[in-house]
Amino acid sequence: MANPYRSLFDLPGTRGFALAGLLARLPLPMTGIGIITLVSQLRGSYALAGALAATFVMTYALLSPQISRLVDRQGQSRVLPLATLVSVSGSALLLAGTWWPLGDWSLFLGALLAGAMPSLSAMVRARWTVLYRGRAELQTAYSLETVLDELTFIVGPPLSVGLCVALFPQAGPLLAALLLTLGVSALVMQRGSEPPVLAPGQGERTSLIRVAEVRLLTLLMMAMGVIVGTVDIASVAFASGRGQAGAASLVLSAYAMGSCLAGLVFGALKLNQPLPRLLLIGALATAASTLPVWFAGSIPGLALAVFIAGLSFAPTMIVAMSLIERSVPEQRLTEGMTWLLAGLNIGVAMGAALAGQGVDLGGSGFEVAVVAGGIVVLVGGWGFRRLGG
Repeated sequence: MANPYRSLFDLPGTRGFALAGLLARLPLPMTGIGIITLVSQLRGSYALAGALAATFVMTYALLSPQISRLVDRQGQSRVLPLATLVSVSGSALLLAGTWWPLGDWSLFLGALLAGAMPSLSAMVRARWTVLYRGRAELQTAYSLETVLDELTFIVGPPLSVGLCVALFPQAGPLLAALLLTLGVSALVMQRGSEPPVLAPGQGERTSLIRVAEVRLLTLLMMAMGVIVGTVDIASVAFASGRGQAGAASLVLSAYAMGSCLAGLVFGALKLNQPLPRLLLIGALATAASTLPVWFAGSIPGLALAVFIAGLSFAPTMIVAMSLIERSVPEQRLTEGMTWLLAGLNIGVAMGAALAGQGVDLGGSGFEVAVVAGGIVVLVGGWGFRRLGG
């Protein structure tokens, strides 16, 4: 039996842009946690560190769709270098503000500018779509990209934290800025696979968030992001409360591994079900899988529960990306995908904040995931009807 993932790379240029995209997307999960580690080490303030990380994440979530909109109009090779220059300059200002006594204004301005980082996941998915639009291989390509996204969030944070602790406090964000520069440079040099730009007069002045299908799927991804952010914070609190803080990394790895495994299997399947129906099934599975997490009573039990919860994440995201591909003009796909990824990141930040509040008030934090799961079902049902299920 042929390997569907290997056959993706039969076309020339695919290996190059896939590797460049993998390198360039590592900085996103490295930067936020790197800021927290850096500032907490040097300033001793988790409040300041959290505020700076939130500034970076929210700026990224709000700006990345606008950057992708410019990419659709002007092309990756013209827009990505400029956005990267702004982001890297912001990282440099933030690092300088921790090296010299420039004041907290420099840290916040640096975090704000660093948030101009483009959505490299959307850029690579857009290239796959140009190659495989209308073919079964496109679902496999989306599955591969979702798995690679998960891997960056497995590898990136511990790498950034480890460098900040083992070398010097600025090492993690510094490496992230270097990787962003190298990855984007490698990607834009590959002009052969670059998606075509939007022709003048094709409605480029209207944001795709005004399209009902884009809003619906963005809301779905936001609710799913709340679940991810809740699992992150509540798992750490759960493990710490049992005197096994280090076990939290194993729990979080279990969630990511569940998602990676399901994404790989889903990408290899050739399903004949309509996408709206698959979206509804994914939403129901996502909601149902939050319940065992809430009732877990031990570290091994929690690890198993979050592994099961992770199984529904990647397939549902893959279906959402496929629906976006069918819901927006083909030359505005980058912006459409980026809205979904922005919604996911906003949801992660919201989930972390809400779960933290829940823990401080005496709860487990996992109750936030259960509520978010209910919202996923409601939006999935709405999508099933709206998108022709």
